[in-house]
Amino acid sequence: MVKGMREERGAGERSLLLGVGISSIGIGLYIPFSLVFFHHVTGLSFALVGIVLTATGLAGLAVMPLAGSAVDRFGARKANLLLYAVRALGFALYPFAGSLPAFAAVALITALADRSFPVVQQSLIGEVARGGARDRLQASIRALQNAGMGAGALVVSGVLALWGTDGFTYTAWGNAAAFALAGLLVSRVKPVREHAHGEPGAGGGSGGGASGPARRPPAGYRMVLADRPFLGLTAANFLTALGYSALSVLFPLYISTWLHGPDSLTGAAFTVNTALCAGVGVLIASRVRRSGARRTRAAALGALLFAAAFVGQIVLGTVRPGQTATLVTLLGIVVVYTVGELIHSPSGGALSVSAAPEAVRGRYLATYQLSYSLATALAPSLFTGLLALDGRLPWAFLTVAALGAALALTRLERHLPAEAVHTARPVPVAAAASAAAPGASTREAAATATA
Repeated sequence: MVKGMREERGAGERSLLLGVGISSIGIGLYIPFSLVFFHHVTGLSFALVGIVLTATGLAGLAVMPLAGSAVDRFGARKANLLLYAVRALGFALYPFAGSLPAFAAVALITALADRSFPVVQQSLIGEVARGGARDRLQASIRALQNAGMGAGALVVSGVLALWGTDGFTYTAWGNAAAFALAGLLVSRVKPVREHAHGEPGAGGGSGGGASGPARRPPAGYRMVLADRPFLGLTAANFLTALGYSALSVLFPLYISTWLHGPDSLTGAAFTVNTALCAGVGVLIASRVRRSGARRTRAAALGALLFAAAFVGQIVLGTVRPGQTATLVTLLGIVVVYTVGELIHSPSGGALSVSAAPEAVRGRYLATYQLSYSLATALAPSLFTGLLALDGRLPWAFLTVAALGAALALTRLERHLPAEAVHTARPVPVAAAASAAAPGASTREAAATATA
């Protein structure tokens, strides 16, 4: 934070961030091992574990719209607490789910909560932060998630070194405890009501036009489907989300099958990405926010950096230099890719939250999050199919997708609400204090400080 400048922080925001960090440590206890983790915890074969996780993951997609409706009816904070409780219970029960029916039942319940969680968390950000604070909170959460998962991976490595495969059972209970503690911390979060003149409230959708007293806007998901600018924003995000899937799905395959490089290159790429996300993510997001850049243009810049990184992969795959040159070039490409991610993620996330009308924010964000889930589901088959034809082909596809996303974001800019597109800058403390002159209420001063 620049000296003399400030942003309003929601009540319990630190508790929310601490909860995210703790739950991310728990997630890091099992994500690096995934199939191996569940195999050792339940005693079931890898094949059965894989089938169950795929089936329950797809089932989880079907409940995301219900999660959006639940947020709109009960509030994001209550829904967040419920999902943390379900996830804690699920991981506490995994060591006792030794039969296929028991594992399938626990995995299904846990998958429903896992798939719904991003919808609820994004909605909660909309409830506890306004203006530029949303961008800051998005960046802080992403940095904590990366740092927490990295710490969790280190912890589970130590646990396995001490107790062997029995340590997987302890990590399952450790993850359950992490989710439970995160839920307790989130219970301290206090949602903030939005000003009628500020962020999009109970009024119209992303089109920004008033419907008039004689027309009643459509309710529920009909309102989302009628909001073409927001659907365009969701489609643009789907194109970018394919790029997000590249690091975990395409990078390892490309390195081993096309570049014929060692597996250690994949580990190095992940390490660089995680370290940058955790170390400079908040700083980069802060610089973007303080520059006053429109969220649409910041997100478009992130997509363009994705495209530059993908073009770099095409060049690398064409030249195929020696191992040392490949390592240096690949890590340089990962740096460009990660900077694009750090610019796009906070701006794109805050843009979606702010473009959603408050009364139906849950449904809007459930629709938006489907773009990530669909990209994640399609990426493995899409990338492997293109890679089988030519190792550079998936990168060419991703380049076109990223450029399309950047173009779509800039074209959508004038159709989205101005409050969503423009990032509110922090103002000098002196200016905020002058707004709180005699006769001005505390709420008016706070509103002036974040307008």
